[in-house]
Amino acid sequence: MKLRHLRCFIAVGEELHFGRAARRLHVEQSPLSRTIRQLEADLGVTLLERMPRGVCLTPAGQVFLEEARHVLLTLEQARTKARAVAAGHQGTLRIALTGFVGQVRLPALLALCREEAPEVGVRLFEAPLPQVVGGLGSDLYDAALAMASVMESGVVAMPLWQDPLVVVIPARHPLLEHKRVPLEEVVRYPLVLFDPQACEECSRQFERLLRLAEMLPIVAEYVTTHSLMLALVAAGYGIGFSSAAHVPTCRQMELIFRPLDEESAVLTTYLLHPEGTLSGSLRHFIDRAQRVGHMTLDTQRTP
Repeated sequence: MKLRHLRCFIAVGEELHFGRAARRLHVEQSPLSRTIRQLEADLGVTLLERMPRGVCLTPAGQVFLEEARHVLLTLEQARTKARAVAAGHQGTLRIALTGFVGQVRLPALLALCREEAPEVGVRLFEAPLPQVVGGLGSDLYDAALAMASVMESGVVAMPLWQDPLVVVIPARHPLLEHKRVPLEEVVRYPLVLFDPQACEECSRQFERLLRLAEMLPIVAEYVTTHSLMLALVAAGYGIGFSSAAHVPTCRQMELIFRPLDEESAVLTTYLLHPEGTLSGSLRHFIDRAQRVGHMTLDTQRTP
């Protein structure tokens, strides 16, 4: 078994279609199919069930997909650590990112790390929350930034920073009469919300907020990216929510950002780490993150 077999299987297992996986890998479909059959023969198990319009993973295939990802990630981390030592770094922190974190604070945090501890490398990994939690438990990551607070046993969630929520309003909208917009007024209009499957932890925080309103909200569209939410609001599809941390990056669009008149209207970002003693490098990273969290953000844009 070679690494290319694992890469091919991961592509097919994620795409669940040989044609799409072949395009992703920039190979022909027939050789890819032969590679997967060779892998199955070497393992002595069936990994994929072939269907007329694609494939699906067998139970053995599901397990092997996770393990294959683990192998490639471990190899990448070994390569990263070796390069870091060769470059004079004394160590590397492996930080996972999940959900809509970063934007403004993450560049500031990374810049502070490079300024104060240039000898410690910081390697970032983007992954869905379940994979991140599993990676923390199996020593794939040292810590993670997420918007989730409910964790499995063995993982600690530490509140890192809070960003006030703002309402994203198109120009010439009735809500602009409010300098601070009441939540009860917002839910009178259709909303553009983030897809719960794309950002489960972020959506859960929005759901808790919307429960405070007496009216059942009307959802015009669900989106998977912040940029699409801004585009739909600008086009008049509905009202959106964002955070103060995103406002500085959105000023090029014809949108107005107003704070919510609700004390609990904040998005909380957490630092997740395994239970137990923290390394000195990780403690310093957390200290820098908390300092970055105290940054003052411009929370309002006026017409």
